Amino acid sequence: MSHLIKRVKKCYGPSVSQMHKVTGFPFKTPTLKSLLAYSGQQLKTSRTFSKLSSENADSYSYIIVGAGSAGCVLGSRLTEDPLSTVLLLEAGPKDTLLGSKRLMWKIHMPAALTYNLCDEKYNWNYHTTPQKHMDNRIMYWPRGRVWGGSSSLNAMVYIRGHAEDYNRWHREGAVGWDYEFCLPYFKKAQTHELGPNLYRGGNGPLHVSRGKTNHPLHHAFLDAAQQAGYSFTDDMNGYQQEGFGWMDMTIHRGQRWSTASAYLHPAITRPNLSTEDRTLVTKILFQGTKAIGVEYVKNGQRKKALASEEVILSGGAINSPQLLMLSGVGNADDLKKLGIPVVCHLPGVGQNLQDHLEVYIQQKCTKPITLYKAQKPVNMAKIGLEWLWKFTGDGATAHLESGGFIRSRPDVPHPDIQFHFLPSQVIDHGRVASKLEAYQVHVGPMRSTTVGWLKLKSTDPRDHPVIEPNYLSTETDVWEFRQCVKLSREIFAQKAFEKFHGPEIQPGSHVQSDKEIDAFIRQKADSAYHPSCTCKMGQPSDTTAVVDPQTKVIGVENLRVVDASIIPSVVSGNLNAPTIMIAEKAADMIKGFPSLSEKNVPVYKPQTLETQ
Repeated sequence: MSHLIKRVKKCYGPSVSQMHKVTGFPFKTPTLKSLLAYSGQQLKTSRTFSKLSSENADSYSYIIVGAGSAGCVLGSRLTEDPLSTVLLLEAGPKDTLLGSKRLMWKIHMPAALTYNLCDEKYNWNYHTTPQKHMDNRIMYWPRGRVWGGSSSLNAMVYIRGHAEDYNRWHREGAVGWDYEFCLPYFKKAQTHELGPNLYRGGNGPLHVSRGKTNHPLHHAFLDAAQQAGYSFTDDMNGYQQEGFGWMDMTIHRGQRWSTASAYLHPAITRPNLSTEDRTLVTKILFQGTKAIGVEYVKNGQRKKALASEEVILSGGAINSPQLLMLSGVGNADDLKKLGIPVVCHLPGVGQNLQDHLEVYIQQKCTKPITLYKAQKPVNMAKIGLEWLWKFTGDGATAHLESGGFIRSRPDVPHPDIQFHFLPSQVIDHGRVASKLEAYQVHVGPMRSTTVGWLKLKSTDPRDHPVIEPNYLSTETDVWEFRQCVKLSREIFAQKAFEKFHGPEIQPGSHVQSDKEIDAFIRQKADSAYHPSCTCKMGQPSDTTAVVDPQTKVIGVENLRVVDASIIPSVVSGNLNAPTIMIAEKAADMIKGFPSLSEKNVPVYKPQTLETQ
């Protein structure tokens, strides 16, 4: 009975109990009505558990769906408590072969990243609907399906976004997620090779480094940006995001440092962590509105697992809302049309989809110093052998080592355009080999006004959902992209590029008018691979919110979502660093720890908003 009273106190609190005082100390005695109601609920749940246990369903404290950028963090942090048991389920394979990273070089060699973007073995290989504002093009959306998730596929750029992004989250209803409460978790996750300071971490699992190539075209790009009137920033994740500088990368000693490398591999020997790869979770199991486990398919066999504490979805911006809807949590009208029993009407699931678009501005290089020759078969073999032997050389970097952030126009309070510079040419997501000596800048707006959605195509978990990003559907987005092209051309026209500057390859000198630039954008812009916001975090009173600021799914029990899908609005930068931060912060919430905070950390603001 004492155990039952403790559980009642935890679940019901003072609102359903009578308060008494004994020798000056308050304690709670549950009412008889509450005890009976709770006992009935527990009896139903225990019957369900007993039934599932008879079906050989193992039980854990927590079940995490998805061993990606967030799931690996949670798997590691939650098993720091030896009394908690965790089952981590991943649809894709491990990121090692026979325990070796070298044998999985396509993932762990930084320069080999384009192989992963096109390999269905490690990739969900999603595609959007035809985009009516982009010449009806179907857009390719690679997403990680492997240990480490998209952190095992991405370009390893470590960008946090701007402090004001997180302050905006707070205003949008994600209370407690403003910059002062997020910065400590960026730092907790990180070990920066330049050492800790007010903005950088020095003891975290995630190793972050700067580029080592010292390539002359990177220097030319940074010099040209300053000649065009922009400032140099020594840390775009620190005090001043605005400006151009050297980018941080999740590369450590020449190897990709995914969340699998940073968090999962060091924790894998813990007896309280169980992992399953090549496992497709098909459904969340509910008792009423309480999540009690999951159903999954492994080696063609359907299995079940139970969670005594919580089920946590970390499948990302596509898989997490898909699984919620398949399990009966979503827009009731849509679910009923597919014959899915409704557990909870939550219309925001799959809505609010946001992403970053970008375009490549490409210039022919007059000197043979780009990566063009490095992509010849003989040279690729040499680069690969050096990396396999020593983890050094051109294979040890993704080559996206410089970049920047600027404001597109006056009155914009913080940067809304991002640049990544590459001393090479990329064609069709890297699926087509570079054709000549060239360099390029990836450029795109950071805070698009476009919002899309995704919905189930069928009740088959293997069917990809319908993805509608609704790109370029507003005049604001079209105008911002014109600025991206014009401002990139202005930088490439500076004196620093004189000795390298050949003819413009893309868009080409024939594209000059706004109408011609708009047509080029429609034909060539592509996703920057940052889908997010489809399980928006907000207040329970917000009908578009899916999770509350504690990351708990609204309207149900014992269910959380922790990944990029809960972002309320997309940040001004790449998404991997924010996703890792979200998981670090959520782990403390799940364990009942108070949130870390750092008040009054200074952040750069432009002297005037009257100029760009």
